[in-house]
Amino acid sequence: MRHVLAIDQGTTGTTCLVVAADGRVAGRAYRELPQHFPQPGWVEHDAMDILTGVLDAGREAIAKSGVTPDAIGITNQRETTVVWERATGRPVARAIVWQDRRTAARCAELAPQAADITAKTGLVVDAYFSGTKVEWLLKELRLQARAEKGELAFGTIDSWLIWKLTNGAVHATDPTNASRTLLYDIGAHDWSDALCTLLHVPRSMLPEVRPSAGDFGSTSSFGPAIPILGVAGDQQAALFGQGCWHPGEGKNTYGTGAFLLLNTGAKRPEAGQGLLVTLACDANGKAAYAYEAAIFIAGAAVQWLRDGLGILANASETEAMAAGLATNEGVYFVPALVGLGAPHWEPDARGTIVGLTRGTTRAHIARAALEAMAYGTADVLGVMRDRSGTTFERLRVDGGATNNGWLMQFQADVLGVPVERPDMVETTALGAAGLAGLTAGVWKDGREFLASRRFDRFTPGAGQAVAKDGRAGWAKAVRTTLAHARDRA
Repeated sequence: MRHVLAIDQGTTGTTCLVVAADGRVAGRAYRELPQHFPQPGWVEHDAMDILTGVLDAGREAIAKSGVTPDAIGITNQRETTVVWERATGRPVARAIVWQDRRTAARCAELAPQAADITAKTGLVVDAYFSGTKVEWLLKELRLQARAEKGELAFGTIDSWLIWKLTNGAVHATDPTNASRTLLYDIGAHDWSDALCTLLHVPRSMLPEVRPSAGDFGSTSSFGPAIPILGVAGDQQAALFGQGCWHPGEGKNTYGTGAFLLLNTGAKRPEAGQGLLVTLACDANGKAAYAYEAAIFIAGAAVQWLRDGLGILANASETEAMAAGLATNEGVYFVPALVGLGAPHWEPDARGTIVGLTRGTTRAHIARAALEAMAYGTADVLGVMRDRSGTTFERLRVDGGATNNGWLMQFQADVLGVPVERPDMVETTALGAAGLAGLTAGVWKDGREFLASRRFDRFTPGAGQAVAKDGRAGWAKAVRTTLAHARDRA
């Protein structure tokens, strides 16, 4: 039996799985990652803490499995930025995390170039992405001259780990991570000299871009040398791990917020209406295009009902509460608690509950919070479908909220297509394992890789009529929220 070590380096911690060829998880380990908040709006990680967590979790997972993996796959928190010295391998500062907002003012200055940047990268100009973070580090730490001399290296977390695990032999990334930097031309599939010049990032700092299912060197950090044969950013790894390899196949991760990706294939779609265009993977781990959208609040709305309002003891209560009502009785909750994300992108929006009567109970509000996830997902997927010209025949899902069976059935009823929930929730790590395992020959193709997975399938049913009526009410509620935001502005 052959095995793959999947390293899933996330924002709050690192999970390592040893995945067997038959799909079993032979070993699992986790290490929490400390967070640093030196100023309001700043979020940092110690890159050496990240490395230590990966090494410790990887060694523990391998020890529990009792095997030596045949390959390693890496998936990572995207956009988080590390700059280090080539000679010593030491970071010049803490990593600037994707959530960090310190470069927001710089992004505002780039507004005149925004259309050109989007045309090249598929992204909006935002502090979320890596490019302005690198620029900030070089400027504020007065490192520009050293960078121009080739003394410094930049990487997202995948590149940082590859460099350290290979003892500096390989400085590389993959297209999915490169496409999140504001420095990569996703049409030319190459770093953009124009964008590097604009953001004062010497091209010599940048990693080589290799296929997601490809050779990233080998490491002896876990014992005998093991090749690193798969790399992808976390959301794209989840898309791959769900088997969404062809145009029109998409996944939604229902976490604190919701991340939707829709594979659009070899044809690049146009960004707009709150949608980003990014690079993902086809069935062979080669670059494909995808739409990506972020809904800022999903499961966090239920957390707010529990922790902020105190009307729930635990999130699991919402399933029975929602099922106990035939309809929402006109109550809608637009959870714009931190503004509205895709497809509206209205930062001044605030949460709105409409349709309250004397008969409204906490069950109505709980149901409205669940419905908001389903309606918001349908709004975004509708825009993706219309802009890409592709149709989707199913939606695969992961994340904590997918444990709610009522929500999954309601989502299928709203979309009018089946919703499929995998038996194993760690789809991000599985995607990394799949990319590496296909390269190593652990699985001969994607079909064999997915053969051991099982999916709970929720098909559209009798609830479609209620869902259709509800979407009209939801649209009115969203318009109310947007109007209130404009009045506030």
